[in-house]
Formats: sequence, C-alpha cells, structure tokens
Amino acid sequence: MSAILDVSHVTRRFAGLVAVNDVSFTLNRGEILGVIGPNGAGKTTLVSLISGTLPPSSGEISFEGHPISTLPAYRRARLGIGRTFQIMRPFPGLSVLDNVAVGALFGQGGGEADLKRARERARDQLEFVGLARHADQRADELGGPSRKRLELAKALAMQPKVLLCDEVMAGLNLVEIDEVIEVIRRVREQGISILVIEHVIKAIKSLSDRLLVIHHGEKIADDAPDAVLSDSRVIEAYLGRRRA
Repeated sequence: MSAILDVSHVTRRFAGLVAVNDVSFTLNRGEILGVIGPNGAGKTTLVSLISGTLPPSSGEISFEGHPISTLPAYRRARLGIGRTFQIMRPFPGLSVLDNVAVGALFGQGGGEADLKRARERARDQLEFVGLARHADQRADELGGPSRKRLELAKALAMQPKVLLCDEVMAGLNLVEIDEVIEVIRRVREQGISILVIEHVIKAIKSLSDRLLVIHHGEKIADDAPDAVLSDSRVIEAYLGRRRA
C-alpha cells in the first residue's frame, strides 16, 4: 500500500515540556491506523499537529507527497484532512443539520458553494451516522453519544481523504461502541484512510489494521495489533513494570 500521510521526526514542545518527541509513522491509503497510549501520552497533540491546529516545533508532515507542516488548518481541511474533537463543542444555537452543513461549506476543495447544497450533503451524512431524526434539533441539546456521532458527521461532510478520530468511542456503552465501529468500517469502505485514537483496547484491536503506541510523547511500537499488544514495552506502559 502507498502512504497518503507521512509523519517524519515530528516534535512539539510547550516551553519546557516535550509533548511529542521525534515521532515518525505513515498512514497508508485505505488503512485504519489505531493510536493508543496512556492518558497524557501525546496522542491528541499528535492529531492536532497533523490537522494543523498546532504547528510542529520540528519535523515534517507530508500529505499525498506534499509538505503541509506550515499550512494552516483550513488549508489542510481543503486538501482533504478532517478530524473529530475529543471535547465536543457543537455550534450553540444551530440545528444538528446546520452544524454538519458548516463542515460541508469548509471541506475538501473549498466545500460546497451554497448553503442549500451544503445542507443536502449534511442530510446524507446524518443519515449515514444514524442522526437523521435529530436534524432539526438544536445541537447543544444532544446527549453525549449523539454528540459523538455529530462529530463524525461534521468531519465526513468535509469529504476528507484522511479522517482523524479522537476518542469517538469514549463514554459509550458496549452497544454504542459496536455501532460506532460499524460506522468507521463503512467510512473506510468509501476509500477514506482513518487514524483513530481510542482507549477501548478490545474495540481498537478489532477495528485497526495496525496499531501505533505513544508513551511519554514517543513512539514505542508500530505493528499489527496482536504483535503490539503482546509487546512487553506496551504492557509496561499500560500496566506498570510490576505487571509487565
């Protein structure tokens, strides 16, 4: 498989804190790459570096063979990089439909040219993620599980080539987790490459083609799920030296 996204020796410093340290990996076309690691490992910071909401302190990020490290987030979105956010903040006062339409207006290639077409695309994505019946409801009235689906719908309305998912299963019950897994698999069937951060190990193992493990801002493993989850360094990172 050919790489659609290449992260090379990327570091991000916040004053004296190194949140991401010399991380390199690729995301292949049509692949689901799971990213795991303890809380505070640097996973969300890594997604922010890729999406452009944070600039790297050093290193290079390339998308479809072109360097994007200095591009602002909106330029990366127009190229085809979409993301969900761990902290869900729907646009207050707007309907669920219009929250998703915003994504359609600002997505790949510059988005839809008018609000009518953006709303049409938004309805398609709400149907896709199972939120169609909530289209006219205020987005800030949705419960947690529905807000997770709204995050996915907003990102998908941008017509991404790469989708960055930041803990879209956090706080869900087992049935809801299975439903989100199925949605993500259907997203991949559309030809979209996916990087997904998750703490639910059983879910991420079943979903991912490959697992990347971040610990203290550094990559400690990058391999097939079974190989990664049997790696002593990964076990130690999650369970501690005495259990490894």
